[in-house]
Amino acid sequence: MPSSSKRTTASRTPPELPARRKAELATYVSSVGEVSVATLAGLFNVSTDTIRRDLDELDALGRVIRTHGGAVSVDMVPKTTTGVDVRKRLHAEEKSRVGRIAATLVRPDASIIINGGTTALALVEHLEPGLGLRIVTNNLQLPAVIAPGVADEIFVVGGPVRPCAQTTTGDLTTALGQKADESLLFQCDIAFIGVGAMSSRQGLSTGNIAEATLMRQMIDHSDQVVILADSSKLGRGIFARIGPIELADVLVTDKAPDADLRASLDSHGIRVLHP
Repeated sequence: MPSSSKRTTASRTPPELPARRKAELATYVSSVGEVSVATLAGLFNVSTDTIRRDLDELDALGRVIRTHGGAVSVDMVPKTTTGVDVRKRLHAEEKSRVGRIAATLVRPDASIIINGGTTALALVEHLEPGLGLRIVTNNLQLPAVIAPGVADEIFVVGGPVRPCAQTTTGDLTTALGQKADESLLFQCDIAFIGVGAMSSRQGLSTGNIAEATLMRQMIDHSDQVVILADSSKLGRGIFARIGPIELADVLVTDKAPDADLRASLDSHGIRVLHP
């Protein structure tokens, strides 16, 4: 990539050869996490159309994730404003492994809670028809992606919508048309909760306060709590705390947690499932 001194004289610097430019583009996006087409065009002294073509090719190769107006690294940690279409492609294989394992915990005729997020959607995509489930969710994409015959009923939580996440953040009881003071009139068998982060120190956390509040309600209304988190979310904490780690009964992830988190999980009797 051009040095900072060369950027000031970009008009006199010849463009790099395409293959080298694309390699450096991928490296740069990986290093910064997220960048716009305009910024890249200035750095590499080529047109925005050229950058768009390069990013499209790198996206097809799995080197970057193309976004509206730019690109993000395939390894980036999503922001609270990162759109659900981008989130689906971040750590997609890891999420799929989590979803496949979590689906084995679902029994026919169960009543389950599934929260928002793309890891939760990975679970939904692995559920087999014929289960006859009752599902409570704040995930607005779930009714569209669930296979026919998986659920007999789907109850969607109402309230404000977070467009970037495609989730609602209202009171859990709105899913059944209840008043808030009647919140104990239903209890589900299992809550599958995709979290933004999990650590021995901060416990369970996510990026949005309203979602954290709703996720805690979901936990409180379930007999068993299954946390869904790919390994990129383990051993760290983020802004909005859901509650302590011992709220979980089971953690489903894509590989074994580190020693510190594993010790905390073991001390609280939390079962860990991974490939």
